[in-house]
Amino acid sequence: MTRRFRADLSLAFCSLLWGATFVVVKNSLDYSSVFVFLAARFTLAAFLMAAFRPRVFRTLKREELLAGAALGFFMFAGYAFQTAGLQHTTPAKSGFVTGSSVVLVLLLLGIFWGRRLTLWVYGGVFAAVFGLYFLTVPAEGFSHLNRGDLLTLVAAGFYAMHIILVGDYTRRHSVAALSVLQVAACAALAWLATGVASLTGWQTVRFGWQRESLLGIAICAVLATAVAFSVQLWAQQYTTSSHAAILFTLEPVFASATSYLLLRERLGSRALLGAAFVLAGILIAELLGPPAARSPQSPPEKMPATQTAWHRGTTHLPLASKGRAHLRFPLRFLARRSRRSRGQRPSV
Repeated sequence: MTRRFRADLSLAFCSLLWGATFVVVKNSLDYSSVFVFLAARFTLAAFLMAAFRPRVFRTLKREELLAGAALGFFMFAGYAFQTAGLQHTTPAKSGFVTGSSVVLVLLLLGIFWGRRLTLWVYGGVFAAVFGLYFLTVPAEGFSHLNRGDLLTLVAAGFYAMHIILVGDYTRRHSVAALSVLQVAACAALAWLATGVASLTGWQTVRFGWQRESLLGIAICAVLATAVAFSVQLWAQQYTTSSHAAILFTLEPVFASATSYLLLRERLGSRALLGAAFVLAGILIAELLGPPAARSPQSPPEKMPATQTAWHRGTTHLPLASKGRAHLRFPLRFLARRSRRSRGQRPSV
């Protein structure tokens, strides 16, 4: 069994864990508010991961701290919007809308990292958008659009950025350090959001000590966070962001299956059509889209990684791009860093 095959199996296992916990999270929200649930989940996960990896704190570098903070930001934003959306939509629909992050990975790589989008990729994007329309927009029209589906779509955008950055950072920093740091940063942001939401009256802080609530937090913290994200970071060292993305398409399938088995949730014919087009779009873009070449307008340029820092907007990725420097943070540093990249041809 090759290392890449083991990595693929590991990423598929991550999708299984994440897909199976959609139902768990939705049930847990009956007892806890969104930010409190996330804070408890990621705090427990961070302590567990730190306990099993105490050595990472002895050799931490400034660049690793910043990379872990960046991953934690996008991970927290994705989970915050997705968890809030689950209050208003079903686990199966949430899973398929979240799966659209795979298409967003391709679009972001094309826009900010110079990947050439082929006709197959455009066709896959069109199919996914078409599917999202039928999956989220009811027959009555946009006026009846579910707020939870919109929140989940925003989450998909943050997840896409997380996939891309994981694919880069794990090639330049300690996987063990990043796995702990991103979860710890996510926990810190969740506690900060809890305090802000409470002080502003935006969200009532509540936490239930019922068995179902504690069990849900334990499952999400141990399996879906501590185990899954550690496995993901290890596995993505031996594959690409695009290849990892296609394995993540299994997540909505597992989410739908779990929701049916535990909640007896059944998608209607319109939603099923949309879900089919979303999956078809992802598979078309990933399997039929050939490897993209770097932009000819971005000449090769050597630059040591130690001379840059992402928070200054000058870090590089091994992916070429034209960049758009006028965008505000956080996209501004992505565009600037890509303009000063090493000009290596990305592998897909």
